Amino acid sequence: MAAYEFTVTVRTQYLPEQSDPSRSNYVFTYTITIKNTGSVGAQLISRHWVITDANNHVDEVRGLGVVGHQPLLQPGEQFEYTSGTQLATAQGSMTGEYFCVAEDGHQFETKIPEFVLSLPRTLH
Repeated sequence: MAAYEFTVTVRTQYLPEQSDPSRSNYVFTYTITIKNTGSVGAQLISRHWVITDANNHVDEVRGLGVVGHQPLLQPGEQFEYTSGTQLATAQGSMTGEYFCVAEDGHQFETKIPEFVLSLPRTLH
């Protein structure tokens, strides 16, 4: 087991009631669970997102914490939050990383695995 390790899992959802496809506006939420799978307590300090739509338009977002929090997670603890994004296309993807600092001062990055944002499949 690595001393400094967060594991990230993601669930996504399309929000048709907030979207307007006729105006190329598609709204998605994503729920992220961050778990400290290492052996040292650590705090999530900041985030960096790369959001890409189906036209290969890329938005980069950087900021402190997540949804106003900088969670300090002891080994085995987890933090879950939900946020959202808008795309101009019906499909896109997100990836990025969290920048973290362990209680002993060691700095490390946690990769956010790429995930797809897309409309649910409909069968006719």
